Amino acid sequence: MRSAVKTQPVRQALFSPEEYLTLEREADERHEWLDGVVYKMMGESPEHSIICSNINAELNIQLRGKPCAAFSPNMKVRAQLLPTPGMNGLFAYPDTMIVCGKPVFHDQYQDVVINPKVIIEVLSKSTMDYDRGEKFDRYAANKSLTDYLLVSQTYPRIQHSIRKPRGRWEFVIETKLNRSIAIASTKCKLKLANVYDRIEFPPLELVPPQSV
Repeated sequence: MRSAVKTQPVRQALFSPEEYLTLEREADERHEWLDGVVYKMMGESPEHSIICSNINAELNIQLRGKPCAAFSPNMKVRAQLLPTPGMNGLFAYPDTMIVCGKPVFHDQYQDVVINPKVIIEVLSKSTMDYDRGEKFDRYAANKSLTDYLLVSQTYPRIQHSIRKPRGRWEFVIETKLNRSIAIASTKCKLKLANVYDRIEFPPLELVPPQSV
């Protein structure tokens, strides 16, 4: 069963990639395209917005003078678009994306990247299963992608998936605010204390010990 995406489809009829992009470039709201179906994106929480801003600020400083650049959430990425019947593929808005070298774009409008190096998504309850599952599978079809990071907005936790030789993926998880996630492919580090700056976490619920 397909994981839940952002919302219900805008309509049941399928859109071609060209139809989607034409409509999206004129739309006031953002939508994602998955196998011909267009989904309206939900608004973001204050925590989501702050974390995205913190990550982009950190990356922009560390990437200065390097052949890599971080792109804002307004830049789309194309993934797993295959020239086969049924219109397989994904057009999405990653929360943060890094491209190394010259960006390669889908068309002359230069608003859809097809060679991401790093993709970072800030999780929400409505999309976390999709971001961890099917969306990651689609992103991973881009051979340029070496790193995929999932950032919790409810407690300190970053999961970093790293592409290894022969296409194998391994992941590490960091939960301590005084520790960092190293993105070796771009020579960047994300310290959790900086990622979660100005974020107030709910107190942990302590479970009382059970009597014997």
